[in-house]
Amino acid sequence: MTTPALLPLSGRRIPPLNLGPPSFPHHRATLRLSEKFILLLILSAFITLCFGAFFFLPDSSKHKRFDLGLEDVLIPHVDAGKGAKNPGVFLIHGPDEHRHREEEERLRNKIRADHEKALEEAKEKLRKSKEEIRAEIQTEKNKVVQEMKIKENKPLPPVPIPNLVGISGGDPEDNDIREKREKIKEMMKHAWDNYRTYGWGHNELRPIARKGHSTNIFGSSQMGATIVDALDTLYIMGLHDEFLDGQRWIEDNLDFSVNSEVSVFEVNIRFIGGLLAAYYLSGEEIFKIKAVQLAEKLLPAFNTPTGIPWAMVNLKSGVGRNWGWASAGSSILAEFGTLHMEFVHLSYLTGDLVYYKKVMHIRKLLQKMDRPNGLYPNYLNPRTGRWGQYHTSVGGLGDSFYEYLLKAWLMSDKTDHEARKMYDDAIEAIEKHLIKKSRGGLIFIGEWKNGHLEKKMGHLACFAGGMFALGADGSRTDKAGHYLELGAEIARTCHESYDRTALKLGPESFKFDGAVEAVAVRQAEKYYILRPEVIETYWYLWRFTHDPRYRQWGWEAALAIEKYCRVSGGFSGVKDVYSSTPTHDDVQQSFFLAETLKYLYLLFSGDDLLPLDHWVFNTEAHPLPVLHLANTTLSGNPAVR
Repeated sequence: MTTPALLPLSGRRIPPLNLGPPSFPHHRATLRLSEKFILLLILSAFITLCFGAFFFLPDSSKHKRFDLGLEDVLIPHVDAGKGAKNPGVFLIHGPDEHRHREEEERLRNKIRADHEKALEEAKEKLRKSKEEIRAEIQTEKNKVVQEMKIKENKPLPPVPIPNLVGISGGDPEDNDIREKREKIKEMMKHAWDNYRTYGWGHNELRPIARKGHSTNIFGSSQMGATIVDALDTLYIMGLHDEFLDGQRWIEDNLDFSVNSEVSVFEVNIRFIGGLLAAYYLSGEEIFKIKAVQLAEKLLPAFNTPTGIPWAMVNLKSGVGRNWGWASAGSSILAEFGTLHMEFVHLSYLTGDLVYYKKVMHIRKLLQKMDRPNGLYPNYLNPRTGRWGQYHTSVGGLGDSFYEYLLKAWLMSDKTDHEARKMYDDAIEAIEKHLIKKSRGGLIFIGEWKNGHLEKKMGHLACFAGGMFALGADGSRTDKAGHYLELGAEIARTCHESYDRTALKLGPESFKFDGAVEAVAVRQAEKYYILRPEVIETYWYLWRFTHDPRYRQWGWEAALAIEKYCRVSGGFSGVKDVYSSTPTHDDVQQSFFLAETLKYLYLLFSGDDLLPLDHWVFNTEAHPLPVLHLANTTLSGNPAVR
């Protein structure tokens, strides 16, 4: 789920190898004489260097022991003036010295012959035309690419697939609900078809300009983010032709061997999460293979003094760095804390514990650290292991860290008690310091900044209503009812933020100062970019309560999106939800297809579609199955460890 500008595009949250010919001047049939002269000069210098190295470097052939019965040994030469050993000079004593010299001469002659042969080959190359040279280069490139493909497509070890329940179905009995679900499906098809037509292969779509779109979180490459993000939504909606289109693009074009700097967090939740979900739903091996290939490219991001990963990593070089705006060069809690679900599944599917160990190391480090007022600050320096600015939020920068503590417990079939304890401790501190009631009776979650509570709540924080409901069962001291009620109150507050706008769509953030409640004040906070968090909370509360208000509120949001965000080329965000004549931002976010439309579809489906006791959704709404890990080393159960 995503923020604007240079912030990581989610708070919660490649093109093929360039095989084109080398750049040669097209109007010349042969290399120019001056070019030949330069190449010959370089080759001559290289040969001279090689001969010099041969005659002046120590002779390794003399560094051998010989057992000839005369105790021939290597004797270090001693500098009489200093009495110190000089390891670079050796004297060989014994009757075989003549044989050593003959072997030495033979080696010199062989090297001379090899150099003369190399020089002749170089001269022969220079006699060839540019077309012949180009063809040879292309042949070598093709061989390298073929070898890489063989390596990349190496089959992974077979593992037992968890019992998958409810990957299709969910047909509602009520005709009205069925029609609403079909409308959501039609909206998905409109979004996908236009992306297929105007943005295919690009990361996202500009539906008004009708062309591809991307942001800095995906680097400079066309990685088809919308394709990967949308796959599981297409599958559960029964849009199988569209799913197969996406699968074919991934098989033929999705390549992570590119010189591109990407957000570790975003490509984890969107790409690895999306590919793993597509694999579990469809059983197609290609999705698992691609997920593992990408995960290997992310591992260098963990090469920091503390093991806390960098925010960004170059997929080709492995060089990592953090966002320039982050406090004191820190990593972000919601980014390095939102890897657990995907990395545990990677270890499960590959048998390689490296992924599991990376995320467990993060957890162990956090457990050892002091937390002001029991709260986790949003910034942690990966070099020093110290907190940055004391800023805590359940919205952007912090949110999905808490979500993944709870979901680690759920995904482990409720055996990861360590994760559950960390979640419960964190939620108690949040409830004590951040959750307040406004004068008008609305429960909201503020942000803690340097000892002060800012009475502002972001759209991203609205996911917490669903999180509290999801974590109610299993909470401490029989507080299940309390947390279910708290989730419902957060849902009501977030619905008010929608209802108090002209478009009935919620702003990016809203305040609770004095007479202003659940309303955005600053112009920069009045936009809606097709975000899913409020609808996500409606869906969770519908599943746990079956209160019809959540379907009603969800349908209100769907109608508003259809009326104000739909354009002929797809769906676009709007810049001001308080204006009755809104301006579009001309971006169809990939998470709109991955999350917003998926949660709406599930809201109007039966509970037998992706039941929550068998599936856990990552922060990009990609469903991953519960792993029954009682007999594996991945379990968080202390008895197993």
